[in-house]
Amino acid sequence: MPTDREQPAGGVIHDIGYQHYDGPRLGARYVQRSLFVESLRGAYGLGRSMRSKIMPMLLLATMCLPALVIVVVTAVVGADDLPLGYTEYLFNLQAVVGIYLAAQAPALVSRDLRHRVVPLYFARPMQRPQYVQAKLAAMTTALFLLMALPLLIMFAGAVLAELSFTEQAPDALLGLLGALLYAVVLAGIGLLIAAFTPRRGLGVAAVIAVLLVLSGIQSSVMAIAGELGERTLAGYSGLISPSSLVDGVLSGLLGAETVLVEPPGTTGALVFLAVMVLLVVGCYAALLARYRRVPTS
Repeated sequence: MPTDREQPAGGVIHDIGYQHYDGPRLGARYVQRSLFVESLRGAYGLGRSMRSKIMPMLLLATMCLPALVIVVVTAVVGADDLPLGYTEYLFNLQAVVGIYLAAQAPALVSRDLRHRVVPLYFARPMQRPQYVQAKLAAMTTALFLLMALPLLIMFAGAVLAELSFTEQAPDALLGLLGALLYAVVLAGIGLLIAAFTPRRGLGVAAVIAVLLVLSGIQSSVMAIAGELGERTLAGYSGLISPSSLVDGVLSGLLGAETVLVEPPGTTGALVFLAVMVLLVVGCYAALLARYRRVPTS
């Protein structure tokens, strides 16, 4: 019987059943798409605890309930048109949208930073720009769904109430376009703010504070300009707040009924459009710069 002295000095190789993988390697695009889907599901608490579902679902119901009331009232009284336009509805409920952004933007990015899982994403084939794009796309889609669903309820109710389809369809499409533009602008702002803190509570407070401050400054400037009779300054005050910025683009360039602010002429509307584009691109560039500083280990 061999003794310990007679064992090979190099040790023994044991076969524990590992097999070589010969299947397809899906690559960075698959990882990015999976991250987008999971982030979008997480924005509504899907796949998470019941506690995570309460806030987004409650806010979604808050967005949809007034639309249902509008539809019922229109059908009961036999009105010739909806009592509230699609873009009007969108911006009158901007507070609900802002709360949703403040609650979910930190959930999409702050959790990854807090638990230090971002380096694990970058250890895979996915690159930093793809991570940012997936998160932005998920937040934009989540916001768009939040705003588009009540508009679709209003449109469906208007059609069932036998209102003119040819009159309702263009207005509904304009409202959906406004929801998309608003979602793109807010997603960039919310994720940029949330990406600078791993603490979700601090991110929530920071997003709410920024939106409230911008809205307050815009309202104050417009009120002061109105008192002084400066209509041009009052119109350009809409550049300060994200909601009035999108409202100005819709009303100035696409003929939507203005809700918050009216840009000063065609030139002003083009300025609104240019600022909106610069804001979206700037937020994306700032997010890329932020994640370039995140260590990979």
